[in-house]
Amino acid sequence: MKQGLFLVVSAPSGAGKSSICQKLLRLCPKLDFSVSYTSRLPRPGEINGRDYHFVSRENFRKRVKRGEFVEWVENFGHLYGTSRRIMEKYQKRGGDLLLDVEPRGAKKIKKIFKEAVFVFVLPPTRADLMKRLKKRGHENKDAIRARLAQAESELKEISWYDYIIFNRDLDEAVQQLRSVYSAEKCRKEHLAAEIKKFMTK
Repeated sequence: MKQGLFLVVSAPSGAGKSSICQKLLRLCPKLDFSVSYTSRLPRPGEINGRDYHFVSRENFRKRVKRGEFVEWVENFGHLYGTSRRIMEKYQKRGGDLLLDVEPRGAKKIKKIFKEAVFVFVLPPTRADLMKRLKKRGHENKDAIRARLAQAESELKEISWYDYIIFNRDLDEAVQQLRSVYSAEKCRKEHLAAEIKKFMTK
């Protein structure tokens, strides 16, 4: 059976992860995006089922009790989770899936799907990261302080990730992530079924 690939991307808020992932998906038509569930309301321009599956907090909690999430976390008062059914579906059929997950959730995924590939995106410098977080004009000072504290905590998780990408230039960062994806697809573990087929003909 063809083996798919789970590409899990994490980053502190403000590192440009979402922009990188969106561009990668346009470049790699065989790579699908894992749409997370969340209890928060949609932001302007967000579409249910494309950006997130938007559900009520009560509905989210029921899904947690039913074991529907591979991982779930509470982030700044909102709940976020990754569908177990979707990941198992892609694993069974050998499809490739891109997951945008923060480090706490990524660590939970790593325990269950050990073959997944984990990438951490960083801005050019720590000063750039702090500057971007402080410039979020739509948030109050307490929210900004909370994001700064969380960013510091997330940076401590870098050590267990497989790859690190510095987002100094968006297009370059996209190409680096694409290179990671392409290289991982060429690993013999992912080509085991095709190699066996080749060798027996």
